[in-house]
Amino acid sequence: MTLLLAALLAASTASDLGARRKQLADLLDEQWEYNLKNSPEFASMLGDKRYNDKLSDFSEKHVYEDIARDKEMLARFKAIDITGFPEQEALNQRLMVRNLELEAESVRFKDWEQPVSQFGGIHIDAPQLITILSFETVKDYEDYIKRLQAMPVAFDQVTGLMRRGMADKLMPPKILLEQVAKQAGTLAEKTPEENPFFEPAKKMSASFSDADKARLRAAMLAAIRDGITPAYRKFTKFVAEEYAPKGRAEPGLSALPDGDARYAFAVKRSTTTNMTPAQIHALGLAEVARDRAAMLKIANQLGFKDLKSFDASIKTNPALHPKSRQEMLDLYTKYIKSMEPKLPSLFGRLPKAGMEVMPVEAYREKNASGAQYEPGTPDGKRPGHIKVNTGDFEHRTTLDVETTAYHEGIPGHHMQLSIAQELPTLPPFRQHAYYTAYIEGWALYSERLAEELGAYHDPYSMYGHLQDDLLRAIRLVADTGFHSMKWTRQQVVDYFHENSGIDEPNVQSETDRYMAWPAQALGYKIGQLKLLELREKARRELGSRFDIRGFHDEVLSGGALPLDVLAERIDGWIAQRKSVSN
Repeated sequence: MTLLLAALLAASTASDLGARRKQLADLLDEQWEYNLKNSPEFASMLGDKRYNDKLSDFSEKHVYEDIARDKEMLARFKAIDITGFPEQEALNQRLMVRNLELEAESVRFKDWEQPVSQFGGIHIDAPQLITILSFETVKDYEDYIKRLQAMPVAFDQVTGLMRRGMADKLMPPKILLEQVAKQAGTLAEKTPEENPFFEPAKKMSASFSDADKARLRAAMLAAIRDGITPAYRKFTKFVAEEYAPKGRAEPGLSALPDGDARYAFAVKRSTTTNMTPAQIHALGLAEVARDRAAMLKIANQLGFKDLKSFDASIKTNPALHPKSRQEMLDLYTKYIKSMEPKLPSLFGRLPKAGMEVMPVEAYREKNASGAQYEPGTPDGKRPGHIKVNTGDFEHRTTLDVETTAYHEGIPGHHMQLSIAQELPTLPPFRQHAYYTAYIEGWALYSERLAEELGAYHDPYSMYGHLQDDLLRAIRLVADTGFHSMKWTRQQVVDYFHENSGIDEPNVQSETDRYMAWPAQALGYKIGQLKLLELREKARRELGSRFDIRGFHDEVLSGGALPLDVLAERIDGWIAQRKSVSN
């Protein structure tokens, strides 16, 4: 082969590689743009206002159109030859193919025919969106009004899916649907002025003209009075009188068609592992025993002979119960502020985005978890939100506030999700990827990191930290108990009471959560244990060359990943560190 021919061949190969890389990049852009247009609420959450006047199409027709498109996109992504691609670009293709294959596998279960629970659904998702929308301009309000006007159609579409589920015997538990009716009914009976959908009218910019303010307020009131309220009343009546009475009596997925396969798939999706329900249940029992042994040591140190007597003393100790809703919010803020100066010892990269603590909306606090995190926008204009459930505060304890602040805030969800959004080299679908085991595993791992940083000075806070870890271990037992072992709801409640001192509001909401959201709760403990395993492996193999800051930055700098892919990434980092040191 002549030098000229070799040069021409090399140039052709390079040109072909460049064309294939561009093909993948273009296809990723096409898929991302479709996702934003297809889910305008998600686009709005990211601060992209192009579809702020739209709602998702919830019709059954659109569901099947989406399925057909996913099948087409999967074929197009798989057709791209990634030979010679840079590692991260090849991974982009692998992850997208994996995601689309998972969606294709899920089709047989028709989850869209069970679109509401006390934890999610149009009746509570729509008003929650208000707290994360941007209301800066007159057009923002005009778009919002169009969205309000579209809601009756969306409610009808969701109701259509629910009717299809009734026909196919795909029904959530009756006890949860009765809660849905109450949630929707609460909003249905509010006056337009009291309705959460009217809240944006109360904070219009002073720069708006009086005429614009009057026009926008009148239009919002009309949309609520003539569209939103009737839609909620109609939906409430349907759920209460037709839908909930046909809800299933059994809490577990085993009561549904293809129940065992349905749960096995949910476990695979949530944990990104091939663990069986039996393996997870056994792991949960072991973790419950480990946490309880550590908790007993604290109880003994404080003069109690067993956990039951210690837990009983907590219930009657006024110093361990919040005195007000505001006290709970203040405690979260306090602990987050105290963590900020400690972060540089464990991380090289820190988030740029800000964060705010606020209460959970009143209309859903009876069923919401103790706290939750909502990411801010990638441009930093809206900070991340830690929403704290301050309802029934007199029956809650302050024991777990510190550990939960680290879980939801820093170094937990706020840090991980904000950094992912801020990684310039990742395509958007990876900046905003959601793998439960990674994201929730990181947040639970963060609670352990706080312990290693010397947090939880008070033995009661340390006990609360261990109790929260115990909760995640109980989830492994209870979730698999419900959906694989046919436990009753009372069995799960009893297991909580026998193995923890977790307060009653959380026991009830957690129990219902596992019924509504099968396998989701498994990701926390599975992810945490994997991160601890990977860290120990890196520490063992690198010895004195191990760098905790480097390890954490490597974990966080690829965005959320399936656990097996994360393990590959850490193996690569270990090998790279070894080669540099040698």
